[in-house]
Amino acid sequence: MSENEVVRPGEQHGPVEPAQARRLWHLLEPLHAVLYFAPEVFEEAGALGYSAEDRWSSYFPFRAAPLGPVSAEAVTSAFYSFRPGTVARYIDDAWKVADPEAVLAARLRGVDRAYRKLFGDLMDDPGLAEAAALARRAAEAAVTAGRPLAAANAALEWPSEPHLQLWQAATVLREHRGDGHLAALLVADLDPTEALVSFAAIGAASVQRFESRGWTREEWAAARERLAARGLIEPDGDAATERGRELRRRIEQDTDRLALGPWQALGQESTERLAALLGDYWVAVIGSGLLPSESTLGIGKA
Repeated sequence: MSENEVVRPGEQHGPVEPAQARRLWHLLEPLHAVLYFAPEVFEEAGALGYSAEDRWSSYFPFRAAPLGPVSAEAVTSAFYSFRPGTVARYIDDAWKVADPEAVLAARLRGVDRAYRKLFGDLMDDPGLAEAAALARRAAEAAVTAGRPLAAANAALEWPSEPHLQLWQAATVLREHRGDGHLAALLVADLDPTEALVSFAAIGAASVQRFESRGWTREEWAAARERLAARGLIEPDGDAATERGRELRRRIEQDTDRLALGPWQALGQESTERLAALLGDYWVAVIGSGLLPSESTLGIGKA
């Protein structure tokens, strides 16, 4: 190597491929998603005063809290796929129930309790601290310009316990990827409803699963008609055309590419090591039955 060559961090053992970024997302997403499904988190939300009628009462403030006491319009923009009225239903009064600082503390308490129950003896495994350190390195390397949810979570103080560091790193990294995914959707000229309709059209999840985003049947049908007019959905059905499938493939490829930064910084060897370390914790979450079998994220299908 000449004296003018620069070795970028993480490139000593070859570049990290986009497929590896997707693999790490598949491993880390369930660890983050405990926040939205664990009964311990619901209990913490209830203690703050949020309704226990459905999980959305805690989902919206618990995910949005890093942004501060923001409006429903700001949350709608950052979350993208939810109908504005659905967001307003849960956010308009959310910060009157509890301020974001209290919500942030409650979500850590809930995840702490949930992880201790889910992981059991794995909490004492030295691999947990190693995984947390590697995931944190990746998260701290994430460039968050133009990525509001990633930036807001990255700005939070790191908890001291390794299992909570792992959760926070998973959260920063999934929001970093998610913010990039929204950029890919915008480049593809898909508005929030069209993004969901086109995703359902390739079988990423059922239409019924996407109903949680709050769009009316009329709004869904109108988006479907717009996509059909662009040649992305069959005119006499709900299935994507080959052109529509190609567009969704390109969106996923762009999302993987935009998510690569933290893993390139961590390096191939350390990224592979983290993937190996996460296996037991991924199995513990998936095997618990806590998460739904079908996800709107299309993991394993898109």
